[in-house]
Amino acid sequence: ARLDIASITATIKFSLSRIAATTSSESFPPINQYTTMTHPQVQQVIQKVDEFLAAYPTACQYDRLRDLEKKTGQPKASFAFFFVALFSSIMYGFGGMKLISDVIAFVYPAYMSFKAIDSPDPTDDTQWLTYWVVFALFSIVENVMSFLVSWIPFYYLIKVCFFAWLYHPKFVGAGLVYKQVIKPFVMPYFQAFEQQAKPQKKED
Repeated sequence: ARLDIASITATIKFSLSRIAATTSSESFPPINQYTTMTHPQVQQVIQKVDEFLAAYPTACQYDRLRDLEKKTGQPKASFAFFFVALFSSIMYGFGGMKLISDVIAFVYPAYMSFKAIDSPDPTDDTQWLTYWVVFALFSIVENVMSFLVSWIPFYYLIKVCFFAWLYHPKFVGAGLVYKQVIKPFVMPYFQAFEQQAKPQKKED
């Protein structure tokens, strides 16, 4: 029995040594070559993420991500996704999906609104004022109809997609919501209230 155990142990050690030899570092490409082996669509996504990070270097800590890319050979987008996932996990632990959806709906529009204040172009002022009008109306409706939230599947995911559609530069859905919903159905009530609030002139 002792000989059998010894022979089995020797066989296992020999097999492990052969596996280690066949899976040496020479059989795998360098880390910086993984980006060239990815799918073209994945490369496009990585390129767009890099362009976004470069557009906001301070907020995205672009220099630090670039240093990590040089040290590890992995694209900056990978670290950006990791930090976003880590930050989202922390927020989910504190406030759940509601907090995540509120942050997504508030942080980027608030940042762009601050930039629009200092911008001489009035177009972005109109765009973000329109967004905040839609945001306020949605928040009121959400609070009033809060009992329906649990009945709608994937509600907070739908909310995130909706707000991203509202402020995304490609869609700018807030302008559409204002023209198609708020202006024809809500604004008449405000105008009627404004007319009633004006002091009426006394007739002689």
